[in-house]
This record gives sequence, structure tokens and C-alpha cells, in this order.
Amino acid sequence: MSALSVRHLTVDFPTGAGVARAVNDVSFDLAPGERLGLVGESGSGKTTTALSLLRLVRPPGRLAGGSILLGGADIAAAGRDELRRLRAARIALVPQGAMNALNPVLTCAAQFEDLFAAHRAQGGRARIGALLASVGLDPAVADRFPHQLSGGMKQRVCIALAIALRPAVIVADEPTSALDVIVQKQVLQTLIKVQREIGAAVVLVGHDMGLMAQFAHRIGVMYAGRLVELGPVGPIFAAPRHPYTRLLIDSLPGFSARGVFKGIPGLPPSLLRPLPGCPFAPRCPRAVERCTVERPEPVALPDGREVRCHFAAEPADAA
Repeated sequence: MSALSVRHLTVDFPTGAGVARAVNDVSFDLAPGERLGLVGESGSGKTTTALSLLRLVRPPGRLAGGSILLGGADIAAAGRDELRRLRAARIALVPQGAMNALNPVLTCAAQFEDLFAAHRAQGGRARIGALLASVGLDPAVADRFPHQLSGGMKQRVCIALAIALRPAVIVADEPTSALDVIVQKQVLQTLIKVQREIGAAVVLVGHDMGLMAQFAHRIGVMYAGRLVELGPVGPIFAAPRHPYTRLLIDSLPGFSARGVFKGIPGLPPSLLRPLPGCPFAPRCPRAVERCTVERPEPVALPDGREVRCHFAAEPADAA
């Protein structure tokens, strides 16, 4: 049984120059208690995918197709009232910018009280104090305003708000991007702790493959709006099958040897003018003529991975 089932998710952004398809036919399942990481360069579609799970993509962006099944509800087809009931109660968001997410003129306690009132849930100071304690904060933080908290503390308050109604799914959109390395680890450890306590599944958006290796059970690698490799974290890091995944891993700095940092040559393609073949072909070190004219379909591998590459049966570093 899946906590969340996404099928053929497609998100378009109409522009004066045409329609940009930011998310293109994305499908995946999320098991209860599972942690899925979505990674890729800026503009790959990972944040748009995550926000689409809560129907939070702002106009002119629109959900152009697909289904998002959460229990017996299809978020993609839900009306405004149903969405209000589902958000926070069944699926919750830990935003990227905690300072922008928290109301600067309300104390932390008042923001919890607003959440409880909106869902007619039982709250009170004891409940708020317990939620803050569960993320490693002193219950006295409830009486502080956001500007009185550090970046890590604000992010922990956002996590506490996200788990307040014990949702089945938590979507975390780069929750550590503005934090230093030590605080990043503390925040992720907090997220793992509370996720295990309430049994929720997590979708974590990020660009740091090293961070994902420590956090996720499975990784979905996105490029040009598509999932190009999806599978368990171990096999993906041990032997990536998509060349883009291989290059993302190679771009990680290491401690064993000094050298020049490796980047990925070239730029992602324009979403307004999709290429006829594989969108990664112009940057791919192993591309052949077939890659430029034939779009690869997902290939299922015996280890549970799904890869969009004509050479999916071979390790990506075998070129």
C-alpha cells in the first residue's frame, strides 16, 4: 500500500514565447515511512514537482495532467475546500525559507493556534510545548517572534508545524539550503526523528547528493522536468545507470584526494523548445546519433531502478 501515488504528473507554465513544461510525465510511489529524495540542477523540475503534491504551484503555472493519490483522495482533482482539509492534516510542507514562511508579527504559539483553529484540532499550550520539545526546542520558544530565533530554530519550528496534525506525507523543499553545514545535519536529524515518530513518508527536495545519500531510502534524479533515474540509494551511488546521475555524483568534492572540482559541461535545454531525442544528449559524454533523435523510455532494472536512457542496462561509467 502506498502513502502517496503520483501518476503522469505534468505541470505547464504558459509564457509569451510558448508553454514551458516544467514537469513532464512524472510517476512514482511513496511507501509509508519511506524517505524519497528528489535531486537535480536548478530548473530541473524538482521543486515544482514537490509543490504540485500540495497544489501550491502559483499561476500562471497549472497542473496540466496526471493524478496525485493520497489515501482515497486525488489531490490533482480536489476542490478548494477539500484541499484545505488535506493540507497540514494529510500532507504537510516544510518550506525552504523559514523566515518567509513564518508570520513575522505573530509569536510561534499564535501560529500553532492558527493551524489548530483552521482544522478544528485540539491544541493548547501543553500541546504546543510538546511539539516544540519534539524538535529539540525549549517550550519557551512558543512566546518568541520569528526574528528572535536563529535560522536553525526557525526551521525546527516549521518542522513542528508540519507534524502538528500527524500527516501521512511530509514534503520538505530544500529545508537546509540557507543553513551552515553543522545546522544542516541537526535539522535533517530532527526531520528523521519526528518522521519516524509519526510514521510519515517524506519527499525531500535538494541538490546535494551527499546529503541525499545520508537521508534518503530512494533517490529520484530529475532533468528537464523528467525523472531520469529512480531507485534505492545504495545501487544508485554504487553504480549509477544514467550519465547525468554519474556526473552529479562526480561533482561532489572529496576528502581523499585534492584536485580540480568537476562540473557538468553545458547548460540544461530550454523547456520552451524541447529536443526531439534525449534532453541530456547535448551534454552527455556517451551520446550517439540515436540519442539525438529518439527519446528514451523508462527501463525497469532488476534492482528496482527505473532509468530513462538507451544504455540503461550498462553502468553509466562504462563509456
